[in-house]
Amino acid sequence: MSIRYIINYMTNKKEFDLVQIFAGTTVQAQMVQSILKSEGIEAFLKDEYMGTLFPFHTAPGAAGSVKVVVPNQDYEAAKKIVDNYYNNINSDQ
Repeated sequence: MSIRYIINYMTNKKEFDLVQIFAGTTVQAQMVQSILKSEGIEAFLKDEYMGTLFPFHTAPGAAGSVKVVVPNQDYEAAKKIVDNYYNNINSDQ
């Protein structure tokens, strides 16, 4: 996804502050992004390249983790979806 697309998307919204909704490995962040997009919530990855270049330094919520950010007006809906994701992956353990 290009930065131009992100800028165009965000400037067409009334509120365009991004808030972090998730932090984890590259694979986890991409999964969360995909789930959010399938629910109609635009989600973007932050620090994706650091997680790819240095995956051994990546820990959920720690330095090197890949973050998922969403527009602030979608935060509540996205939080419910991410909480459900957490509950599903933790129930298998």
